Amino acid sequence: MNFPQTVAEVKENLRALFPETPLQRSDMLSERYEAEIYLKREDLSPVRSYKIRGAFNLISKILATGESRAFVCASAGNHAQGFAYACAYFKVPGTVFMPVTTPQQKIEKTKVFGGEYITIKLIGDIFDVAYSAAKDFCEKEDGVMVPPFDHPQIIEGQATVGAEILEQIEHPIDLLIMPVGGGGLSGGVSELFKTESPNTKLICCEPAGAPSLKDNLESHEHRKINHVDPFVDGAAVALIGTYNYEKLSHNISEPVELIPENRLCTTLLEFLNHEGIVLEPAGALAIDALKSLDPSDIKGKTIVCVASGGNFDFERLPEVKERSMRFEGLKKYFILRLPQRPGALKEFLELLGPDDDIARFEYLKKSAKSFASILLGIETTQKENFNQFIERMSEKGFTLKDVTNDEVLADFII
Repeated sequence: MNFPQTVAEVKENLRALFPETPLQRSDMLSERYEAEIYLKREDLSPVRSYKIRGAFNLISKILATGESRAFVCASAGNHAQGFAYACAYFKVPGTVFMPVTTPQQKIEKTKVFGGEYITIKLIGDIFDVAYSAAKDFCEKEDGVMVPPFDHPQIIEGQATVGAEILEQIEHPIDLLIMPVGGGGLSGGVSELFKTESPNTKLICCEPAGAPSLKDNLESHEHRKINHVDPFVDGAAVALIGTYNYEKLSHNISEPVELIPENRLCTTLLEFLNHEGIVLEPAGALAIDALKSLDPSDIKGKTIVCVASGGNFDFERLPEVKERSMRFEGLKKYFILRLPQRPGALKEFLELLGPDDDIARFEYLKKSAKSFASILLGIETTQKENFNQFIERMSEKGFTLKDVTNDEVLADFII
């Protein structure tokens, strides 16, 4: 049985678990880019991500052999929930290893999906420690590890996203945009489209702070990257899957698009505020990638973006808003050198424009007997307002240093 036939069979098996996720035209994006743009809504699966597909396929095929072994996974996010849901469906025991630092919301959701069939073990402060513990547990208990992405049968399951798209779309697809983390989704879908929709241009996108696929493709070497920004937690991996990298290195000809994390936050808020769609950062990567493409290249085209997940922790909303405003130029941070004399603070306040708002005002230290250093955060309604504000400050003799994009300072004080 070839790959497309296998994927078709897996897709039919999945229908016992949940109906196909919708392929919806986005009026907002279609109008903005003058194209026909569709979203594959994986955020509407039972566990609000596509991860359920691969976990279901691997577990079902192991059970079909007649083996009776405990299933194990290590995850702090969507894979754990998909794994738990599949274990509950098949009524088989599963153990999930999670870092102690996993948000309580994700732990509780995994418990809900798995019910009595799932045991959760919290071990270590980071994923690598939990993953190592899961492997040790498998060896001692003769368990079966269900990895999040690097396994042929996981890839078969994730490829059903592409099979559904091809059934649901009425017109040939000019462009398919997919997010990349470990590569299970993109590896599987690209392998399917290679034969089933060979004229479709495939674009993969990664967080700018976790460019594993881009690094590997450019170096022609499967290697771990040195640093990962964890903000896009559903796609922030240091090493793309071995099996997945092999597929993608043969199937992808277009450059990988790197998505700035702060710009991604603006996309998250756009869909939350204007469309009422809740996406997690990884789930919005493919949509945000449209902003990186030449508008003339996509005008009039039929485009599908895979919205890969919607497990958003609303405790992160203030950070998302903060990062979005900084990207849009509507919020800046300065170090203000304020004279220590009567009336100086009043003079400074009078320099603010009618749309400027002080979001933070914090004395850092007295840099000299007559001056103090102050961390100043200002929000405004139009980014051009900052140019006028800085000019007024300069005319009055105030010393101001913009530290908005200083990553070292941001980590400590912003």
